[in-house]
Amino acid sequence: MAAETDVMEKVVALTKRRGFVFPTAEIYGGMSGCYDYGPVGAELRRLIRDDWWRTMVTAREDVVGLESSILMPARVWEVSGHVAGFHDPLVDCKKCKGRFRADTLADARCPERPSKRPGECGGELTEPRQFNMMFKTVAGPVQEEGATVYLRPETAQGIFVNFKNVLESTRVRVPFGIAQIGKAFRNEIVVRQFVFRLRELEQMECEFFCVPGTEDAWFEHWKAYRLRWWTELGVRPSRLRLRPHDKEELAHYARGCVDVEYRFPFGWKEVEGIASRTDFDLKAHQTGSGKGLAYLDETTKQWVVPFVVEPSAGVDRCFLTVLVDAYEEETKANGETRVVLHLHPKLAPTQVGVYPLVKKDGMPERARAIHARLATVLRAAYDEQATVGKRYARMDEVGTPFGVTVDSQTLVDGTVTVRDRDTMAQERVHEDALLGHLAERIRTWKRADDGATA
Repeated sequence: MAAETDVMEKVVALTKRRGFVFPTAEIYGGMSGCYDYGPVGAELRRLIRDDWWRTMVTAREDVVGLESSILMPARVWEVSGHVAGFHDPLVDCKKCKGRFRADTLADARCPERPSKRPGECGGELTEPRQFNMMFKTVAGPVQEEGATVYLRPETAQGIFVNFKNVLESTRVRVPFGIAQIGKAFRNEIVVRQFVFRLRELEQMECEFFCVPGTEDAWFEHWKAYRLRWWTELGVRPSRLRLRPHDKEELAHYARGCVDVEYRFPFGWKEVEGIASRTDFDLKAHQTGSGKGLAYLDETTKQWVVPFVVEPSAGVDRCFLTVLVDAYEEETKANGETRVVLHLHPKLAPTQVGVYPLVKKDGMPERARAIHARLATVLRAAYDEQATVGKRYARMDEVGTPFGVTVDSQTLVDGTVTVRDRDTMAQERVHEDALLGHLAERIRTWKRADDGATA
């Protein structure tokens, strides 16, 4: 296993080498806090989003979906408290001109002397001041006459302002949830740890509206439900934990919050938050807009503003968690190092690679026919370049769980070699039984957990 101290550097190098992630506008020097997802990375992100949507919306009768606009009137963000309160404390170094978050100085480094923390380089730090992280712009052809708008820093407010629309246009009744996947934008003071903290990010959020007095039970439900989703992605349970927020950590609208944390090489960090948001948001928008955002309780015949429990995860952080957890370096029997991603087969951008052993004797034609059959059901790739060993190695690095090789024996008896990514074990399977064999292997796949938590 790669040493924890350098595994992040190796993961980042792998993502560039194999087409997972590229620096944004790299030919122009890149842009801090922004990344582009390559062909393999875009597919992995799509699969993560699809699995979240399936789990949160398709598989549940009490949650519906929504896609709200990125741009909304400035009044939305004034009422929600973001204009006044969406701040981080900022300090500057008068010597090196570096800018740092005042609450994370212990983790920061001087840009001129990376071995030193801010203030240890001989420079004086300014007093902390509040920095609003929302991106602000103007909607309209003439800037002076246009309306001020903000790029949303979260997707939740688009759900809250549509609560009544969803309630009145569908057959849902409280308790129910509204889920959304979408872009959010935060002008972070410091961006670091690759795609962990970005200025352009993507969120997967659900606002679950419940009867006041039942929010604690729903809070417990969502904590267990969401933690289980992470383990069902193949993330090892020993590297996950639930961390309750201390009272002083809680947002002004929250009565409780728990983070799902993953143990990265750079420490335990939040990958999802589950918050009990009370009725703050709906009441704030009800007051700010003058529109009623209550529902009629059929039992009491009274109008009630529901309480909210919010599970909120980031696509980018999930992407990084899955990659880091899957990454492994192994030493083979011949002394060579093998890099492999133990991705869950349901998340693997390619689930099976199909290879002719050599490019002659009818093997390519037979392999292409097998690939065509598999590709109707699985994410399959065909490759006939280089040696079969190099093809295996490349697919190990992008997390392909199975390799199918057509050789001379295939032409005689119709069997192919099926290679397992995780164990490198090989077995012969008849091509007519291949699809069923692979489907069963995918269904029953389970990642071994070494139990290491420290």
